[in-house]
Amino acid sequence: MTSTNPTLSPAGGMSVPPAGPPAARRPSSRAAETRRKWYEIIGLTTPAVVVYVMFVLVPMGFAVYYSLFRWRGVGPPTEFVGFNNYVLAFQDPIFLDALRNNAIIVFGSLLIQGPIALAVALLLNRRFRGRTVVRLLVFVPYVLAEVTVGIMWKLLLTGGGTVDALLKQIGLGNFVQAWLADLDVVIWTMLFVLTWKYVGFAIVLLLAGLSNVPPELTEAAAIDGASWWQTQRHVTLPLLGPTFRIWMFLSMIGSLQAFEVIWVTSVPAVRSLGASATMATYMVDNGFFARLWGYGNAVAVILFAISFIAALLFQRFLLRRDIEGAVTGRRN
Repeated sequence: MTSTNPTLSPAGGMSVPPAGPPAARRPSSRAAETRRKWYEIIGLTTPAVVVYVMFVLVPMGFAVYYSLFRWRGVGPPTEFVGFNNYVLAFQDPIFLDALRNNAIIVFGSLLIQGPIALAVALLLNRRFRGRTVVRLLVFVPYVLAEVTVGIMWKLLLTGGGTVDALLKQIGLGNFVQAWLADLDVVIWTMLFVLTWKYVGFAIVLLLAGLSNVPPELTEAAAIDGASWWQTQRHVTLPLLGPTFRIWMFLSMIGSLQAFEVIWVTSVPAVRSLGASATMATYMVDNGFFARLWGYGNAVAVILFAISFIAALLFQRFLLRRDIEGAVTGRRN
């Protein structure tokens, strides 16, 4: 049995020692600190969670619900058709053409934009007079609005327009095509316009990655006798790998959802035949303008599912080693 006896303080008064050792009060203080941190986390994340639920999850739920009905947008949906809208979509040759066009845009963007952006970024990373101006000009197409780009290229590529006149002036009149009307050419024309629009984003992203390459490594390679090309191949490009893979991921998702530039640039009659249609333009044509809201929602769900699966596979097989180092766990 213990007791606490009063002691004489230096001032001559009586003081009572604490009831227990400081260690006895530590668990309660740790619990209070943990609760405070959780309150901060909840307070900071709740607005974002509410916005995400209201503007992402709820619309997705409605899209899945309406996709199970044949609904023309008037009154509540009552004609339940189950997965028939999804079956009709994959039986429509125009939708299959849209899937093919999206695949062409995805792989074409990666195979064309990637090498161009990498080459230009390596050149712009070197010091020369006017480098800032060149960087600005390269990034200008990406800054322009998609509608502006679509209208501009539609005027340039119209039959007898600026592009045709320029080709004839330089003696390449045999290459003149119906750029926006030929069913076999139009998708490649769209790929060219998309490349012109978005390659600047890839260049700027790679330039940001190049700025993080330690100059000591390139200097050490030069001291060891490596040429500029050898330095880029064995030092710069491996360190640029994570940035390049992030760009590939963003380019792939953006290509699957391509809409504005193609919608404005392409001719509606050609798009309705599937030559320049993508899943997004097909969804708007058959859902909004045809007032087949249930069918349009089914196409939207298909587009989301394809994008989601592609994103998961890309992260699983290509981005895995880039994000493993950012996620660590500790066991006490």
